Amino acid sequence: MKRTIQYLTLSICCFGWQIAAAQTEKVSVADFGLKPDTRENAVPYVKKALEACRHSKNAVIVFPRGRYDFWPQHCTERTYYESNTTDINPKRLAILIDRAEGLTIDGEGSDFVFHDRMQPFTVDHSHNITLRNFTVDWDIPLTAQAIVTQTTDSYLDLQINAYESPFIIESGKLVFVGEGWKSPWNGTMEFEKDTRIVTPQTGDPGCLRPQGNYRAEELAPGQVRIHFPYQRRPAVGNRLVLRHSERDHAGMFIVDSREVRVENADIYHTAGLGILSQFSTNLTFINVNCIPNERKGRILAGHDDGFHYSNCKGDVIVKNCTFHALMDDPINVHGTSVRILKRMDDYTLRCKFMHHQSVGMTWARTDEMVGFIENKTMQTVGVGMVDSYHPINNEEFEVTFRQAVPKQITEGHALENLTWTCNVSITDSYFKSCRARGILVSTPGKVEITNNIFESSGSAILIAGDANYWYETGAVKEVLIRKNVFRAPCMTSMYQFCEGVISIFPEIPQKTDKTPPFHQNITITENEFHLFDYPILYALSVDGLEFSNNKLIRSHQFESFHHRKHGLTFEGCRQVVVKGNTAEGDLLGKTVQLIRMPRKECKLDKGTIFKIVQ
Repeated sequence: MKRTIQYLTLSICCFGWQIAAAQTEKVSVADFGLKPDTRENAVPYVKKALEACRHSKNAVIVFPRGRYDFWPQHCTERTYYESNTTDINPKRLAILIDRAEGLTIDGEGSDFVFHDRMQPFTVDHSHNITLRNFTVDWDIPLTAQAIVTQTTDSYLDLQINAYESPFIIESGKLVFVGEGWKSPWNGTMEFEKDTRIVTPQTGDPGCLRPQGNYRAEELAPGQVRIHFPYQRRPAVGNRLVLRHSERDHAGMFIVDSREVRVENADIYHTAGLGILSQFSTNLTFINVNCIPNERKGRILAGHDDGFHYSNCKGDVIVKNCTFHALMDDPINVHGTSVRILKRMDDYTLRCKFMHHQSVGMTWARTDEMVGFIENKTMQTVGVGMVDSYHPINNEEFEVTFRQAVPKQITEGHALENLTWTCNVSITDSYFKSCRARGILVSTPGKVEITNNIFESSGSAILIAGDANYWYETGAVKEVLIRKNVFRAPCMTSMYQFCEGVISIFPEIPQKTDKTPPFHQNITITENEFHLFDYPILYALSVDGLEFSNNKLIRSHQFESFHHRKHGLTFEGCRQVVVKGNTAEGDLLGKTVQLIRMPRKECKLDKGTIFKIVQ
């Protein structure tokens, strides 16, 4: 077997010191017999290349440019409990990077095409990994799309590319079939034919909830009539994304790893979350795009979120990335809180993962710091250091602390792992219209969201946190939102927690005037908002909030519809400052609403464009 090996040595002289970079070994998949554009299964060849580099700490595996197909046969199968992902195991792993160090995979601009349900990339217990220069797609995607060709009050006609998304009509229902799977239609998103934004004021209900009593019939190959008493008709020519199947594999799964970098990659489609990073440290994503494959005439993109960070630490960096037509939020950063089932003694608690798509993880390790949360008020009443962690089953575990657990912490309360929290930098990125919001961020680390463009269907930025429903916790301590442009498509549809273009909305079941704020130190400054509706900012339970030097421009692109009729709403907040903002045009939201907070906690500059109401 002939192998191509290149060595690179870099010497740097500085103050008499000479630093020599480690030798780099370059290996081509062609050396193992894999050729592009053959449709042959790439999985066994890539396994051989990875094995050949197992003992190298600076290897680069290259794919000569072309198309490479990955089929389920020969995939490694392994059980993984992936955050916000349906627990269907084992996972099929096309490219598994396991306990590697200093490895780079360079696609050299290649198209990686996947078949059936699988996980394209998995990075497990690895360090200093780079993935770059490739695209990820499916020939038969795990969602489908259709063009609306005719509408009436009782039916609509759809044109479906049956070659790309084969389907059958089964007992009057539309069922998609693929490479080894069958999946009924279960949701719809509607996109405008010209602008490719989510049709305003549709959101999740769209034009049809397929859980209803609809009836489908095939009129001709690829032509389907959906009988249903429509309250609202989609426009002829609009695109519908027809959702089906479970989110059971991520596009990339980065777990228990550190110093991982992804760059110059287009993620056209996945079988679940786009890139899921879990219990990993120092992650960088540059020029990574979760977008439709326009070469194939698609509006559908990823199956769910774009980038999802669950219980990560260190620095998370996102730069120059684009997101469009995802079926969930482009970026979501959070921790996982768990519910206390029983106080076994003063040191040991039995706990449970509460959301069915977040189970089985190793939630804590010895010497990690944990916060004790009174879940009704969402107050952290103390912290403790983990002594031991013992799983009971996929949903439950026991954790023992070195110090006694605070006496007021008992059944029903929650825990948050404070060790696994990260700093976040999101810059120079483009958040086009996707289902739901733009960025969700819940972490006590330093957060900077700067120089981005937002056209989100719902809120552009959501800062939430809860220990009662989603159990995605993380009170923020320092957030800077600066020099972003929020275009008119923001907040054109309603989704959960969408109370303003920027929505700060932790779930706090019991709010009183004496309850200390949940979030801290949020600065929103030097941004440009194009506003067709009233609500600009809604903020619940923040101590230290500044809304300053923002340019507010009236847009007439869409019709006002939101139930909130104030530009700024502050509820249960302290130390709020509003200053230096300017308005262009007949801005609708020129009032500031204060709820459950004294007037003295909100300071407005002289000559402000806003007027306070209580």
